[in-house]
This record gives sequence, structure tokens and C-alpha cells, in this order.
Amino acid sequence: MRAEHGDSEPFWKAGPLIFGLGRSVLDLLLPPSSLDGAAALSGGLTASAFSKLTFLDDPVCDGCGLAMPYAEAALERCPACQAKPKAFQRCRAACVYDEHSRELILKLKHADRTDLAGLFARWLSRAGVDLLAEAEAVVPVPVHRARMLRRRYNQAAEIARPLARMTGLAYLPDALIRRRDTDSQGGKSASGRRRNVAAAFAVPEGRRHRVVGRRIVLIDDVLTTGATAEGCARALLAAGAASVTLSVVARVTEMQARPI
Repeated sequence: MRAEHGDSEPFWKAGPLIFGLGRSVLDLLLPPSSLDGAAALSGGLTASAFSKLTFLDDPVCDGCGLAMPYAEAALERCPACQAKPKAFQRCRAACVYDEHSRELILKLKHADRTDLAGLFARWLSRAGVDLLAEAEAVVPVPVHRARMLRRRYNQAAEIARPLARMTGLAYLPDALIRRRDTDSQGGKSASGRRRNVAAAFAVPEGRRHRVVGRRIVLIDDVLTTGATAEGCARALLAAGAASVTLSVVARVTEMQARPI
């Protein structure tokens, strides 16, 4: 099932190895600039910047990735997910979305810092290890072609590509499309976000064979209310995917946005 167009090669193939060696040489000649001007670690992130991030660890809600109190550790899902299950079956986030993670994500999203994508992919490979172990393919949340022309790349796809390479999972960057150029989700309420992305995503008829019967991990940079991820998951399931889980770099906390 790895041979079709759009699938990745396993991480041990020669191509990624050559890419990695080339990147190492480039980093020696032109070291990646860090965010605070100090000595850069992997991905241009310094020890100081790294220490300010709040990484999520167990116990977390299996349904939405939200950190849970230790008193509720015996529960697999938070009350909100128990009351209203999501279209995506499970979710994992690497860290909390705050001023520090936001700065990094915006560097990737709007400042051409695509070198950060590999770093984020490594975070997801750890945070979502149980999801990835059960999956067959990774699918990035798509951007509309008009936005792609303006931005030149899809940040979710930039993260999903090295993640697929690391894990040997199929990489399906164009299995899912955004049918209309939706407004930015920023500043919208939960209900407003749902209305904004309603019926915005689809799997084209000619690409359905890529997702039929497959266990898919959906990849995105940030989880806020979950409206975008829900729309993507519904489209993939409608096209025949066996299951859809979600892995994101960062997610807002319960106090920042509820419900998912």
C-alpha cells in the first residue's frame, strides 16, 4: 500500500538519508538562526526558548488531547468529549498553545521558517506515538489554492512530510482539499468557526482510493475549537477512511477555548 502516488518512502531509504546529510552540511556552512540570537539547537531553537514551552504529557484526554487533572487520570476522556464525541476518534498535541509556541508556529506559517517543520514533526512523533503506531497514512489539513499561491506552502503539509518519512507511513498531501477559501478562524466563536468551515473540505472522487479503508492521522499546527479538524475528519470518513485521529503541534487550553 506504500507504492501509490503521494506515499512516502520508509525513513531508511537513501533519499531521506541524502537529504539529511545535505541539510547537515548546509547547517555547518549557514547555521540556522535562532529566535533569540543565542546558540541554536536543532531547528534553530535555543535551550532558553525550548525551556519556555509547555509540553503536554499524561494524563491527557484521549479524545481532544487536553491536559487532565491527576485526580481524573482514570478517565480516558474529559467530560466534554464524553458528552459530545468528535469525528476524529483520538487526539494528541505536543504542547500548549501560548505566547512561546505561538511565536514558533507563526515563524513557520508566515515567515518562511520551514526549517522548523522537521522539529515539529519530531515532537509529533513522540506526542502521538500511539496514534502513529496504529495508522497507515498521514494527511495534512489543506489550505485553499488561493491561499497557497499567496503563502507558497502549506505549513501542515511541511510538518506531515518529515513525519511520514520518520515513521514510514504513507504521505497523502492532496487526498483532502479545501473547496472554498474560508475566512481566518482567528477571533471567531466556536459556533462561528463551525459555520465558517461547514462543507469546506472534501476528498475528490479520483483520490478516494487513497483513503478508503485506511487508518489516517490528520496533521495540523494548532487545535483551537476543533471545527477545522472536525470538518476534515468528516470528509475523510465520508470518503471511506477506516478511522481518523488528530495530531497537532499545539492546542489551546480549556480556559482559552471551549468547547472543542
